[in-house]
Amino acid sequence: MNRKIFVVTAAYGHDQVRQAGGQRAMLPVIAAAGADGVEIRRELFNEQEQADLAALGVAITEHQLLACYSAPEPLYLADGTLNPRLPELLREARTLNALWLKVSLGHFTDVQTLQTLRDWLATSGTRLLVENDQTACGQLPPMQRFSAACQVQDLPVMLTFDMGNWLWVENSPEQAARHLAPFVSYIHVKAATPHQDSYRAIAPDEGGSRWQDLLRSLPVDVPRGIEFPLEGSNLTAITRRYVDLLREE
Repeated sequence: MNRKIFVVTAAYGHDQVRQAGGQRAMLPVIAAAGADGVEIRRELFNEQEQADLAALGVAITEHQLLACYSAPEPLYLADGTLNPRLPELLREARTLNALWLKVSLGHFTDVQTLQTLRDWLATSGTRLLVENDQTACGQLPPMQRFSAACQVQDLPVMLTFDMGNWLWVENSPEQAARHLAPFVSYIHVKAATPHQDSYRAIAPDEGGSRWQDLLRSLPVDVPRGIEFPLEGSNLTAITRRYVDLLREE
């Protein structure tokens, strides 16, 4: 199976990306490692990238990579209203030629808002994926309620399943997979280990076999994103190692 593997630029660390000159500088590494795509993180933009998204989009295409665009924004604000910045974020995703925009859920309460969301998505022509984050909003019950509402409303919104984030919110990743697998269109692959009073992300093969069993309970044909630390003197080699591992596993 020619499974698509994406590399999240944040996997290289904020300092490394900044010192390299921005996310565009990581594209040759990701392409040389044999990845299919890159996940661009809005929070990592430098001033030049923020000012000229089209140029970054061209660079991604020149490196023959697909793109995902991740914004550190909730779909729903604390008062339960849709985030008014979403249309702008969808436009930015389109400028980057991204396959989808990824956001967190936030405080979803009202199914009546889904018609407005449908209109926004139809106008943008960009797909939307909602990720389980490391807040209470990213726990299994709200993610289930939102997914069920989208299904009932026939709304074309799917999920990013972050394998590690469930631990941050004290949920079982395996239980989440049993309930949410039909709605998953993208998987953030990472393991996590206890660290102080929380967790820290680690490479999946550093955390035993749990990650393999979890991946087998999720859709096998959806893209997988590397979102664990990629460190070392040869970033291309270490990236290639995990691209190959996730494509084969």
